[in-house]
Amino acid sequence: MNAPHIASGKQDTYNTAEARPEAGVKSVHIAFDVLEAVANSPRDVGVTELTELLGSTKATIFRHLQTLVARGYISQNLHSARYRLGVKAQLLGRLYEERFDLLTGAEPIIRSLRDTLKQTIALGVVSPRGVTIMETMLSQNTLEIGVRRGSEMAFHSTAQGKVALAFSRQPLMDTVKQQYQTRYTEHTICDLREIELQTRLARERGWATASQEMVLGINAIAVPILNDTGDCIATLAVVGSMQFVRPVPSAEQVKALQQAANLISANLGYRGEPILDAQA
Repeated sequence: MNAPHIASGKQDTYNTAEARPEAGVKSVHIAFDVLEAVANSPRDVGVTELTELLGSTKATIFRHLQTLVARGYISQNLHSARYRLGVKAQLLGRLYEERFDLLTGAEPIIRSLRDTLKQTIALGVVSPRGVTIMETMLSQNTLEIGVRRGSEMAFHSTAQGKVALAFSRQPLMDTVKQQYQTRYTEHTICDLREIELQTRLARERGWATASQEMVLGINAIAVPILNDTGDCIATLAVVGSMQFVRPVPSAEQVKALQQAANLISANLGYRGEPILDAQA
């Protein structure tokens, strides 16, 4: 089987690493060309080889190599002075694999949950800036309510964000202190003490809700998805109108969500106590 290959912007669109549209950030384009060239090389690669491959100058390539080395995305063999992928680039690859595995294993569980609750289900991944929606499975109702893939859910105003605050080991409150004054509706909580209270409640219950805090008339209930170390890396949420997803969710909705999330967590290697509604 052939080794994986990262598509190069230079090869796909432009003739040389220097030939970039003026509107673009040329330095960033060149840095990515250098990173991709090192990644695609079957062996450690030198400055001269990269210069010939990318059609640039040695000074330009060396400058970008030094920046990438300093950031940990490329490392230099001190004996040969040649370059290879660094630890950070490898970690990014592992993060992608983890998230890809998350989606692959979760899809049938999400579909079953959608059919059980008859509402839209959203899977989100926790990041330092918020919870990014990775997959949405729309309800099959006449009126569909959904969340676009790639949408970033704020920590202070969404059910997914509150669950992330409650169960993630990342220092997310630093982001909250930058976000919490953003008011989306009259129901958005913009008080740090109240946000901390909501976080504690989510931790105790094993779920969170955010009734009309992002959009009027819409509510969501979210639960955590844990990886093999017990860290919350994702969230699972049911999203719908207030008519069907009420401010105080039904026991059936919470139970179905938590059972689905616990199955996904088990697929990711989590072997701890399952997250259950403490009030059930």
